[in-house]
Amino acid sequence: MAISTQSVVPSRNQLIVSALCKRLNLESKNFQGDILQKDIKSLCASILTTLESNGEVMKWIEFAENFSVDSEACLKALNELNGCLASKSVLVGEGLTPSEADIIVFLALYSYVKGLSDSDREELPHLMRWMDYIQWSSVPDGGVPSEILLLIELTSSLIFEVVKVADIIPFNKEDFGKTFEQILIEKDTFEPPASKNVEKVETDSNAKKAVQDKKDANSVEKGSSSNKNANAIKGDGQVVIEKKKLPEKVADEKDKDISVSLLKIQVGLIRKAWKHPSADSLLVEEIDTGDAKLRQVVSGLAKYCSPDELTNRRVVLITNVKPGKLRDIMSEGLVLCASSEDHSVVEPLIAPEGAKVGECISFSGHEGKPEDVLNPKKKQLEKITPHLFTDDKGVATFKGIPFMTSAGPCTSSIPKASIK
Repeated sequence: MAISTQSVVPSRNQLIVSALCKRLNLESKNFQGDILQKDIKSLCASILTTLESNGEVMKWIEFAENFSVDSEACLKALNELNGCLASKSVLVGEGLTPSEADIIVFLALYSYVKGLSDSDREELPHLMRWMDYIQWSSVPDGGVPSEILLLIELTSSLIFEVVKVADIIPFNKEDFGKTFEQILIEKDTFEPPASKNVEKVETDSNAKKAVQDKKDANSVEKGSSSNKNANAIKGDGQVVIEKKKLPEKVADEKDKDISVSLLKIQVGLIRKAWKHPSADSLLVEEIDTGDAKLRQVVSGLAKYCSPDELTNRRVVLITNVKPGKLRDIMSEGLVLCASSEDHSVVEPLIAPEGAKVGECISFSGHEGKPEDVLNPKKKQLEKITPHLFTDDKGVATFKGIPFMTSAGPCTSSIPKASIK
């Protein structure tokens, strides 16, 4: 299968310029016109100022440059690349994050690989896995959906630890936008065990249970005979079996993990807000919570609020979550937001005007001391947030108990909303 060089080069080079500028926060309009007609090496040299000092990236740029449009030569190059990817996730480095080299080679191969037959793709499993990983590392609009970003805020530390070790979760910095059609790749599906094996497991389990029940019955008989002397005899000769008083059930430790008193929820005032430099769905806020230093928080609110709308707004935030980075920006809290059932409307909770900046939200009947820092491993937030919602009048509550400040309850314009 031959591909016209003249038709491929401008389109391919345009994709490379767009992707590299997105990665490096450069203006792609500065790399238009005649520069798009250059070879890949010259094109990349115009954008990547450190190209000469990075021999590994340079090697893969030359591979992309020499990728022939001749069908036989293409398949040979793809087979070599397939072998190289057998033991790694990305071309440069030992980690999971795509490099400039991955982006350039991906876009150089894209048109040809997209046209491969199913049989040819089956011969290149490592290459197809890599192509799929790179193309899904690009999420339109600069990030994952806002409701997912809110969840990531809640469990940032845990989520980012998982992302570091799981090749199956494509959450990288590249954002190619909607500039190319993604390649559809068939993936193996998990097949559950055969039903006869399930039946065998159930049979073995039932047999073990029967043996255990028999042992328990024998233990009860022995226990009752040994306790005969402890029985009291009434005047009419009847034996009265004394029932030992069972200890009161100890409170389940898990109940402690769903007490709202574990959270340190404060009234804050947003002094400044701006768009996240590398994620279109995120905003960064500097929030006054009564401390000498303003608290920086990253929120998935860009789709719902502008920075100007948030500036000088009173909000309610959790301040004892474990600090963590969201797309390379440190976040030191969680702004609580009300969300409609279909997540089409999301807004920060409203603290009443008379509430003091920095004061803690209280809940009647829950006067416990908050944790210094919530432990992500205990999943305390995940256990508490399902019980946070606004009532039919828009009052924010925990299990129906209002979020109270010295000036009254916190509210939202969205009634019967979930709060996260």
